[in-house]
This record gives sequence, C-alpha cells and structure tokens, in this order.
Amino acid sequence: MSRTARLLTLLERLRAKRVPVTASELALDLGVSERTLYRDIATLIEQGAPIHGEAGIGYVLRPGLFLPPLMLSEDEIDAVVLGLRYVDQRGDDVLRKAAAQALAKIDAVLNASGKDAMRAPTVHSGPPVPDFPINTVPLTSLRAAIRGQCKLRIGYLDVQGEPSNRIVWPVVLGFLDNVRILGAWCEKRQDFRSFRTDRITSADETGERYPGARTVLLSRYRTHLAKSTPW
Repeated sequence: MSRTARLLTLLERLRAKRVPVTASELALDLGVSERTLYRDIATLIEQGAPIHGEAGIGYVLRPGLFLPPLMLSEDEIDAVVLGLRYVDQRGDDVLRKAAAQALAKIDAVLNASGKDAMRAPTVHSGPPVPDFPINTVPLTSLRAAIRGQCKLRIGYLDVQGEPSNRIVWPVVLGFLDNVRILGAWCEKRQDFRSFRTDRITSADETGERYPGARTVLLSRYRTHLAKSTPW
C-alpha cells in the first residue's frame, strides 16, 4: 500500500469510529508500526484533518469539513468549478464567501495538473445574473430555521400584493435564475408551498420545532415540486 493510500485508509478508519481508537489498534489495522502511525497522524493534522488525540485514550476525528488529498479527474474538477461558480453567481453573501473558501481548499490539495485544470476549466456558468430582488428577511435567518427545524410565523405578500400570515415548517432554500424561494410546509394550506423570499415581509420563530425528520419532508417537497410550479 502506498503512503497516500494508507493516509486515506487511516482517515476512513477514524471517520468510521464513534469513540477514540488507540494508536496500537490503528497501527495493527493498517499493518504498520506505531512510529509510522504517529507520523501519518501528524501528516493528516498538518493537512487540516480535525484529529484529536490524548495519551492513554486514543484518537478521534472530530466533525468537520476536511477534504482529504484526493485525486480528481478533469471531469470531476469541471463539475466542482461549475457548481461553485453557479453559487458565486446566485448565492447570497454567505454562500458566495463559502464557495470561494471551498474552491481555495480544493485548489490547495490538487496536484499540478489538477490546479491547471481548475484554473482553465472546459465549462462556464454563463453571464452574471441580474440583481436579485431585495429580501427583508436575511437568508441566513431562514437557513438557521431550516437547520433547527424551527416553525416560523411569516408575513407574506402574494403576486397581487395581498398580505397574509402563515405558520410554516421551513424545509429548503431554492436558488433559481431570478428569484430565491423558501420551500416549506404551510399549516394554513396543509400542504407544501414555495414562498418567494423577497415577498416574505417578516419571519419569527414560534419557539416550536416541527416534528419528524427534515430529510423526509424534503423528499416529499421534491415530489410536490414535480407536480407544480415552484413559486
């Protein structure tokens, strides 16, 4: 096994563990000496892996967005660049910053040919999109409610400008060419609805979490979208 393959294997072993694992156990699993294991751990930490270790306890991989030093094909690099450029054009300030940081992290772990492919991709995301309508409620607040499964009391203006108040279960944010939408379960309609974020005039947490798993609601919302207009 090459050292690169061993480092990736070590990372996967740590990722699969939910409790600290000792150096001796890892070394035995990989078929190397403990001295080699310590060097490999140090290398991964230097490259950004969130590995935490204590004498007599062992090592554990903390949750994080660490990208291991993987080889990407030219097509994979094109896909990554296209997706992140799309976010740069259509995302909010937070997501645009995150996309730039992710691109820098990926560039840092690519070899020379991979860096060349990233800097001269064969795909393009198209011209910049027009300015999006201004949101009264920050998208960061909506994302926080989605992640926390928090019920929201929103004020909303329909296409005719008529106001209404709803209790919604926020599921996902959609970034379309000219608008952004909040996909949510609407208690008033007892169905899924897509709310244009620029028409949401207020959004306050009710103090309640909606029941069930958001992943299930997201799947049901996608089925709903397939049958209806997204806004």
